[in-house]
Amino acid sequence: MPEHFLIVDDDPTFTRVLARAMTRRGFEVAVARNVPDAISQAREQLPTYATVDLKMDGPSGLALIPELRALNPEMKILVLTGYASIATTVDAIKSGADNYLPKPADADQILRALAFDTDTVALPAEIPDTPMSVNRLEWEHIQKVPQEHDGNISATARALGMHRRTLQRKLAKHPVRR
Repeated sequence: MPEHFLIVDDDPTFTRVLARAMTRRGFEVAVARNVPDAISQAREQLPTYATVDLKMDGPSGLALIPELRALNPEMKILVLTGYASIATTVDAIKSGADNYLPKPADADQILRALAFDTDTVALPAEIPDTPMSVNRLEWEHIQKVPQEHDGNISATARALGMHRRTLQRKLAKHPVRR
């Protein structure tokens, strides 16, 4: 009997490619585009594995992790995001995710991350030999501060001393290379 794999992501191209790859590897795959759909899918057919995107329409993928964990404490949950940062990694693990990968990630990387050895520390990415650039440090900081203000963009902009629209543009950008 195949194991069930839940893919939660609002990118139709990514989910189609990943679903096909996981089906070829013997999984029974379900795809959800948002948190409510994912909860419904998981209740219908309890997954063994799940990948969860952080930024989707509606609630964040972080809100889904405790829900999935409550349905099946043994489920392996991997957070995938194009907005990888230290702050989001910490939040994902605190929410109950087993591991975290920045996008793009292929099916083999995802399966390795889901089957990691629990006796070792799983890092989201390689630690570089050189320090982060100033732009990357700024990006990391801008990703962390909204969490300190409960997601309130106006309060975050005031704390950072920038205009609200400028902050929104910076939050929407992909991570800067190290």
